[in-house]
Amino acid sequence: MMPLSLSSIGEETMIRKIGGSSEVRSHLQDMGFVPGGEVKVVSEIGGNIIVSVKESRVALSKELASKIFVG
Repeated sequence: MMPLSLSSIGEETMIRKIGGSSEVRSHLQDMGFVPGGEVKVVSEIGGNIIVSVKESRVALSKELASKIFVG
């Protein structure tokens, strides 16, 4: 298991765990980041990463992406 922020561009992985405070977890789950879901890193722009989750593209800061554990 590793943070999403360390995933390579083009890598599709499964979300294993969401960390952080309850507010952070709730926010990420509202955006579609739920354990068992698939996520793919599309690109990295200016310190943020663009990911594809549930057929949507979402931009996340590296800090927020480090709360999402994949594997």
